[in-house]
Amino acid sequence: MTFSIVARSDDGRLHGVAVASKFLAVGAAVPAAEAEVGALATQAYANLAYRPQGLALLRTGVSAAGVVAALTAADDGRPQRQLGVVGADGNGATFTGPACHDWAGGQAGAGWAAQGNILVGPQVVDAMRDAWLTGAGGPAFPARLVAALSAGDRAGGDRRGRQSAALLVVARGGGYGGSSDVLVDLRVDDHPDPVGELTRLLDMHALLFGKPDPDTLLDLTGELATEVAARLAAVGHPVRTDNPLRADALDAAMASWAGVENLEERLVPGRIDPVVLTHLRDRT
Repeated sequence: MTFSIVARSDDGRLHGVAVASKFLAVGAAVPAAEAEVGALATQAYANLAYRPQGLALLRTGVSAAGVVAALTAADDGRPQRQLGVVGADGNGATFTGPACHDWAGGQAGAGWAAQGNILVGPQVVDAMRDAWLTGAGGPAFPARLVAALSAGDRAGGDRRGRQSAALLVVARGGGYGGSSDVLVDLRVDDHPDPVGELTRLLDMHALLFGKPDPDTLLDLTGELATEVAARLAAVGHPVRTDNPLRADALDAAMASWAGVENLEERLVPGRIDPVVLTHLRDRT
């Protein structure tokens, strides 16, 4: 009923799952991940107990293949189950029970596993695999996962149609404000183009919660500081000082505006992220 890719980043810091299905709110059932431990997808008459049990096994150092073997051996319903697992290191592993609805199958390699059932054919998994492997060294990890999912969707995806999609990515301290490990948790529960909508949401997530690139930051001095102060005043966040170029006052006005725009994760005192500057210019 579902196709998914489970993977870890090349440096091993991030783990995640991207999934789509003709199934309501697939993100509530399929993915599970824990920072620096691993990730898994349980699907095809999903056994939701696989999620905590699988992560517990990964936490103790069991390999992805060992997790698949342990979970399915203890499950009388395994002929109808499908499972993909990636650990902190080593190869990914995938399992497809013989009673899963056709077409069903999966592939796995170093740090990834792709699988699906009720698909138009094996080309869906092939497309996810190829997109994942060719994406090495390219887009950021969450975008790479969604690109692989999109490739599977373009190859035909679930043969019953489209309904939902989800993306879950974890990294130690990667969540909002550094206070959680959930870097991305996006769900499209019921939509005619769920993978396309998931892509749009990820772009928005990157804008609002992405971290600034230190190499692109601009100093808030001179003409740029004057421009930014004028634009902040135009959107109702004036610099509270007689000297609009005073750094602390400009930072305070910027923080006031950015908090309203949900861009606070991109703030750097005394400097400005070009992404933030573009957004401010667009607003004025």
